[in-house]
Amino acid sequence: MSDPKCKICRRAGEKLFLKGDKCFTPKCIFEKRPTPPGKPISERKHRSMTTEYGTQLKEKQKVRNTYGVSEKQFRAYIMKSTSEKGAPVDHLFENLERRLDNVIYRLGFAVNRTHARQMVSHGHFVIGKRKITIPSYRVSIGDIILVREGSKKSSLFSGATEKLSKQSVPAWLSLDPVKLSAEVKGVPKYSKDSLSFNVQSVIEFYSR
Repeated sequence: MSDPKCKICRRAGEKLFLKGDKCFTPKCIFEKRPTPPGKPISERKHRSMTTEYGTQLKEKQKVRNTYGVSEKQFRAYIMKSTSEKGAPVDHLFENLERRLDNVIYRLGFAVNRTHARQMVSHGHFVIGKRKITIPSYRVSIGDIILVREGSKKSSLFSGATEKLSKQSVPAWLSLDPVKLSAEVKGVPKYSKDSLSFNVQSVIEFYSR
């Protein structure tokens, strides 16, 4: 049976890398079956022309599934992003990237955002001496993120120093593999190369 995450990628028509390292291997289901699930092969080869609405909906689903947020949460991010001064696209990207679960994923502590969300929920990280268990927690410049002392002995962090020493992190974050700590040095800046989907289409979808 195909994994639900694999079905999301097949439905999106491209890899969203929801399963971490496995997505880069020949075992990736998308490599074998890139067509959408639930339809005969013959029907999949003859797709009707996608409408503008359909394109925007598809982009919205790709962004939401990539970051693993509910429709209610995502709509709240859209409302916040469009109410702030400046470009909504920039604000949406920043709001999503500054989620703690995303930061943990970007730092390399987790293989994917789902795993990162579980690690945060289970209380493995502290910020400012306070254990944070809310995946959507918004990090701020100057925040020091540490693996909780009691969690360092967990198998989750076995060999973490060696693994993290090879990790490439975004410019707005800094990582200390030895101390298993990180610091938020700035804010994420959106560029068209930042993501594989059209964020502007997402904003337009909710502007209808």
